[in-house]
Amino acid sequence: MMQVIEPQFQRDFISLLPKELALYVLTFLAPKDLLQAAQTCRYWRILAEDNLLWREKCREEGVSEYSSSRRLKCSPPGVTSSPWKSAFIRQHRIESNWRSGDTREPMVLKGHDEHVITCLQFSGDLIVSGSDDNTLKVWSAVTGKCLRTLSGHSGGVWCSQMSGATVISGSTDRTLRVWDAESGECVHTLYGHTSTVRCMHLHGDRVVSGSRDTTLRVWCVSSGRCVCVLTGHVAAVRCVQFDGRRVVSGGYDYMVKVWDTETEACLHTLQGHTNRVYSLQFDGAFVVSGSLDTSIRVWDAETGGCVHTLTGHQSLTSGMELRENILVSGNADSTVRVWDVRTGQCLHTLQGPNKHQSAVTCLQFCRGLVLSSSDDGTVKLWDLKTGSWVRDVVTLQSRGAGGVVWRIRASDTRLVCAAGSRNGTEETKLLVLDFDLDERTKEEE
Repeated sequence: MMQVIEPQFQRDFISLLPKELALYVLTFLAPKDLLQAAQTCRYWRILAEDNLLWREKCREEGVSEYSSSRRLKCSPPGVTSSPWKSAFIRQHRIESNWRSGDTREPMVLKGHDEHVITCLQFSGDLIVSGSDDNTLKVWSAVTGKCLRTLSGHSGGVWCSQMSGATVISGSTDRTLRVWDAESGECVHTLYGHTSTVRCMHLHGDRVVSGSRDTTLRVWCVSSGRCVCVLTGHVAAVRCVQFDGRRVVSGGYDYMVKVWDTETEACLHTLQGHTNRVYSLQFDGAFVVSGSLDTSIRVWDAETGGCVHTLTGHQSLTSGMELRENILVSGNADSTVRVWDVRTGQCLHTLQGPNKHQSAVTCLQFCRGLVLSSSDDGTVKLWDLKTGSWVRDVVTLQSRGAGGVVWRIRASDTRLVCAAGSRNGTEETKLLVLDFDLDERTKEEE
């Protein structure tokens, strides 16, 4: 009986099925198994290269773009490589490079001498750094060359925003300037504030600036015109968020205010903090504020009510990032915490034997990972879901002896760090790490 039945089970049922059914069966395989199935025979290879099949795998993994279709060198004649498959493999490779490390040295950009880099922006292949040397510099993220220096401010640059090739900067000289990063031209100088411009947030053609003069101003970027002035704070405005209609501001008066730019009215004054407010996040539904009083408060943007008070940090919350219901906060107590703003629960405290040894200076979400920089001269990578330390992405030679990573900005494939020191132990510089090694190799060839 076995001699009769066993050969029947050894038949290539995939090749016997209609193509549509065969492809349906293959949709149940994981990407790794699809790659193995492609090595079975020529027909399986054709099926396993199906573009719609790999488009679905990309959708499952959140990959939304692919490069132009090209035939792989290893493809047999008549078998066209799926561009969606290439995109999936590329994204997997980039993810592995983030987590496992790049053996190549980072690209080093120098130009601000020994001054402090106060703000950093990164868009496409352009990097813009602002400094207390009164200038901004535009760099190529590909070549590392300084393309141009934006000069015009008579005081240190404290804050900046960037959209495409448009850069807006705020300075201790009480002005904002709108620049064309491609030409280096100063398009507009925005006058009105009577003290240092300390913070700003850009949305579309409107930018909102907050100043030590206690006011906020809404500007039209294209015309350089001041649209309105928001008054109500009684101390310096330290942080601001803007969604196109509502402005949220935090100040040294311990207050958080929600404004309507159409009516110029203050909709809510959010009271509860007992010290200066240094950081804000706003997603339309929730306002999240971080203060020197060590607490983080979650507010309902519509009612102005305090939904949660998040406690656990021991010092000033220096930076936060909010996506959907997940909040990540960096603190001067050297820890990073992950919270659920809907429940108020602390999901993870990013610490342990590999935690930062000094204040966290900046943080960012990236690819399901958390990047954090610190006064200890390192940039660390953490897994957002598990809260576990993955690796140190950047370690300055002067770490622990004065070396500081002031700012970080990341895209899917690159990380830009602004580093230096306060005691001369580390040169002021930008470090650029590229994790798209496959593409970079092609460019070099």
